[in-house]
Amino acid sequence: PTLEYNIEVTKNNIANNIMVIYPNKHIMEVNIAVLTVTDTRTFENDKSGGILVKKIAEQKHKLVDRKIVKDNKEEIKKIILEWVKKDQIDVIITTGGTGLTGRDITPEVLDEIADKKIPGFGELFRQLSYKTVGTSTLQSRACAILKNGKYIFALPGSSGGVTDAWDMILKYQLDINHKPCNFVELFPRLKEK
Repeated sequence: PTLEYNIEVTKNNIANNIMVIYPNKHIMEVNIAVLTVTDTRTFENDKSGGILVKKIAEQKHKLVDRKIVKDNKEEIKKIILEWVKKDQIDVIITTGGTGLTGRDITPEVLDEIADKKIPGFGELFRQLSYKTVGTSTLQSRACAILKNGKYIFALPGSSGGVTDAWDMILKYQLDINHKPCNFVELFPRLKEK
């Protein structure tokens, strides 16, 4: 991750018409790889993957790699295990394969390779998603793990699910300035023994 210090950011407090300066705001570029798990999509019609690419850029993070893979357990595992060995990747986000059908196997892949599970991610995702899709959120098995010091987030394949996960969770947790805590500040300690 790249960390820059001493960036001045100004914010205009319209209510009081006062200019407030936030000195020493930290800017951290997180290196992210995106994997779309699907039997039907291509880069041309991968709406959810496209949304992630756009949102990653909007937050000033770096898209390091992007791939599409069929719902095949060994192929998904192979790509993720290759990515977690790369120093230039901090976070892996998958989209697709988190539902209830027989072909939806992304959570099972992550279960097999996890060093640690992050159960709160899926719990929070479903709680927040309930506001937009109601009880249909029960059909999502969105989840997150740690593997080799990398965060891996498995998001639904729907554009709404990807948007909810990014806008309500990942945008904040991948921001070094988010308080009281965030995933980014833990990067140096994720491989501690």
